[in-house]
Amino acid sequence: MKFGKNILSDFDKSRELEWLETNGVGGYASSTISGANTRRYHGLLIASTNPPVGRMNVLSKLDETIVVGEKRIDLGTNQYPGTLHPTGFQYLDQFERDLFPVFIYRAGGIEIKKTIAAIHGENTTIVLYEVINAPDVFQLDLLPLYASRDFHSLSHANDFIGKQYVFEEGTFRTLNYHCCPEIFISVPHSQFTPGRTWYYNFEYVVEQHRGMDYKEDLYSHGVFSVELKKREKLGVIISTDDPTGRDAFQLFETEQKRRQNLVSNFSGHELLKRLTLAADQFIVKRKRHSTIVAGYPWFADWGRDTMISLPGLCLVTERFDDARDILLQFTKFISEGMMPNRFPDHGEVPEYNTMDATWWYFIASYQYYLATADKGLVKELLPILEDIVAWHYKGTRFNIQVDAMDELLSGGEEGVQLTWMDAKVADWVVTPRRGKPVEINALWYNALCIMALFYREVGSADKSTLYRTRATKVLNSFNELFWNEQQRYLYDHVNGDYKNTDLRPNQLYAISLPFSLLSDERANAVFEAVSKHLFTSRGLRSLSPLHPDYKSAYKGDVWSRDGAYHQGTVWSYLMGAYIDALFYVKGESAKNEASQIINSFSEHLDEAGVGTISEIFDADPPHTPRGCIAQAWSVGEILRVIAKYNLLPGMNAVGKKIQEANTAVN
Repeated sequence: MKFGKNILSDFDKSRELEWLETNGVGGYASSTISGANTRRYHGLLIASTNPPVGRMNVLSKLDETIVVGEKRIDLGTNQYPGTLHPTGFQYLDQFERDLFPVFIYRAGGIEIKKTIAAIHGENTTIVLYEVINAPDVFQLDLLPLYASRDFHSLSHANDFIGKQYVFEEGTFRTLNYHCCPEIFISVPHSQFTPGRTWYYNFEYVVEQHRGMDYKEDLYSHGVFSVELKKREKLGVIISTDDPTGRDAFQLFETEQKRRQNLVSNFSGHELLKRLTLAADQFIVKRKRHSTIVAGYPWFADWGRDTMISLPGLCLVTERFDDARDILLQFTKFISEGMMPNRFPDHGEVPEYNTMDATWWYFIASYQYYLATADKGLVKELLPILEDIVAWHYKGTRFNIQVDAMDELLSGGEEGVQLTWMDAKVADWVVTPRRGKPVEINALWYNALCIMALFYREVGSADKSTLYRTRATKVLNSFNELFWNEQQRYLYDHVNGDYKNTDLRPNQLYAISLPFSLLSDERANAVFEAVSKHLFTSRGLRSLSPLHPDYKSAYKGDVWSRDGAYHQGTVWSYLMGAYIDALFYVKGESAKNEASQIINSFSEHLDEAGVGTISEIFDADPPHTPRGCIAQAWSVGEILRVIAKYNLLPGMNAVGKKIQEANTAVN
């Protein structure tokens, strides 16, 4: 992943490319390769104060200036109203992303390599400078610019920011506000010149395009200065903990070895290495336990996203302990038979407005068992899973309940969004889908089949038969209720006598999940409809272009964006279900086609969030990336199908093991 002058010298192009470093506790560092922050979520240290949430933009930027005699060369780039200043992107000669983002600057005969790394397990970012070439001694000035605020908000000049600081032996510390963590910056052998200055009207163009407030003021206490010459190195530590006695290069070496170990099993294919590193960014700690951040820069951990992501992020990459920990950890949050939809940003009570997160938990547990044969965990989970099913027969929140007439699941109430198509603005639920959604009942059927299989595996034949009988009733009712003979695909949702005919990707789960619900004839018809109208090179559209509510692009203010979120917008994570369905319909003959899809899709890793996969894309070509620059289930689903169907050379033994286990248990 290398970008040269043709991209870097074009600000409009380089500001579209973003890098991301994460620290394993929910915090991160991120910006564009141009050096200009274009989002409120960009920053050199976004600290998680209550892992993995409570995130605060502690240090927005660290702008560099080369000083040779009277000449000053600014390497930073910032956008202000009507202008760029400075324009350091013009000195950027190369950007590359392997294990870490690396920038190489050439200016005034001086060549400097800059590497940025977030340190795993703590709110610490390090910046390493290596002077590759310099004709003589020069001075490097570093200007820290503070936002010191919740990462969803913006800062503006005020008289309340703390102006006091301590600078001793190269280490600076200050507390800008009592609600913000103390910040430490270690710049060895440096001098510090006080400034105490507000810098006004930084503009964040992505926020402007999103219809949000987009201007911010940043504060600085002053400038660090250090003398350097050819072959010398400088290691800067930025942290919420005191870095005294720590060495940036030692921290970097430890982090480098950790990442090298992650990709050691995937040396045969570069894409697998990149996806494995991308997967690592989402697996974080909630206190002592593992969880999965749904997406960067703004999501926390969500129940649905975690369970869909887990097989690809944890099992394919052989992080079985993390997978087991996540499955057990989430049992603590099950309430009235329901898995939480999401955990709020500031640690409040989890929200349970979801019909499907619970059933994705069954799928994740099943996939874990295929990869590990861990019957001990199955035995531990079975009473919990049985209680979940019992709650749904009895009835739980939001009128979610098994219909005694046909054994299908229904649910919903006015003003509440319960499926993954969950956009809501104020009181407007864009796609309410009340009643019996098609994918919910496909998941429900699969959950019953998994219960039958789990009880069979632990030797409980009577209970296995009970759940198989229930599953058969659901299977028959599903085909009777959801098949749309006239249009030759499945209804999207049914509510009493109302049958919704919108062509959406939800019906694909009837053939992509482990236990299919359709005959070959119907499966072929569904796949043909989805392929013809919804498939793109970046994922599946959420609504057919022929529908009057179809939105071709995801842009504008929050009403416009959320109105398009599930009304055409392409979702990359659905590519996993599509490839599952492709193999279900075409068998092994699908392998070449699936491999071509993956290879074409991989081009996206060199756009938007470099080295990772975006959340969504515009519905119409050129399918511009939108939403989060890094989405857990997007990365996880691509990894999962690569492993399951052995679509790339260099796959580790897990893929083969999962394939064999699928065959054995079914």
